[in-house]
Amino acid sequence: MKMLINSTETVLEESLDGFAAAHTDILLLGAERKFVRRRALKPGKVALISGGGSGHEPLHAGYVGLGMLDAACPGQVFTSPTPDQMVEAAEAVDTGAGVLFIVKNYEGDLMNFTMAAEMAGREVASVVTDDDVAVENSTYTTGRRGVAGTLIVEKMVGAAAETGMPLSALKALGDDVNRCTRSMGVALMPCTVPAAGRPNFTLADDEMEMGVGIHGEPGRRRVPLAPADAIADELLGAILKDLALKQGSEVLLLVNGFGATPLIQLYLMVNSAKRILDGAGIRATRFLTGSYVTALDMAGASVTISVLDDRAKALWDAPVHTAALRWGT
Repeated sequence: MKMLINSTETVLEESLDGFAAAHTDILLLGAERKFVRRRALKPGKVALISGGGSGHEPLHAGYVGLGMLDAACPGQVFTSPTPDQMVEAAEAVDTGAGVLFIVKNYEGDLMNFTMAAEMAGREVASVVTDDDVAVENSTYTTGRRGVAGTLIVEKMVGAAAETGMPLSALKALGDDVNRCTRSMGVALMPCTVPAAGRPNFTLADDEMEMGVGIHGEPGRRRVPLAPADAIADELLGAILKDLALKQGSEVLLLVNGFGATPLIQLYLMVNSAKRILDGAGIRATRFLTGSYVTALDMAGASVTISVLDDRAKALWDAPVHTAALRWGT
């Protein structure tokens, strides 16, 4: 497998150095590259910290900055960051109002963020994201996986934090946004972990994995390749059934690429998804399209729906200035 790397042992370190150099106006790299932190901290503001295994870029480091995260802790590829990373990040960005951890629902992430909260020696609360409708009960996770909906939680809670909202209210908001957000993905081709040098699962040329996870975990089933309209219909069918939306509901539609899917195909999926939503009497009034929560070089996409009310729309529209999301500034 051809890759732009020097050594499999230094991929993450060299990538973080380049990331920090490219966005020095926004962020700083912590000691020993344990975390990425916002360059300009806001005194009295609750600090938002997230993190997870690398390979999902721009999640999470790409969302450090105004209107989103104060710090992100990158683990090795598809591996949870360690508790000391979160503790040191909290020490670096907590200005006295406490810390909110935003954690994807994976066993390693949950365990290490919980340990970090106990070790931090400061006021800490946590929001756990579990937006993936593909899996209800799984041997791979502690329940539903946290996937692309995590981005929406980070954006809306980040916007609220900028207004000075206290820790308890931010946790409640994050839990509310998570409950209103559902995702499901499909893989057309597997991804390749640099250290392994080979795909981490196999798919025949005429197959796709419906409901795949962002680490290549198995989904609901492996099925023959189908047209985009049929894929969108299955993904949205599962999401809308789970959300039980009424006609006239207003939503945010996120079509997210897994790393190797070109925008021409992602926008085609937007068109397919919007047609389905229109047919169900559901109004998509906010959109985000692109590769925002990836799985290295996996081909495929996920669809996320988040229910909107006036508060959610205002939080989504609020200014944001990060490496990967920028508007209103």
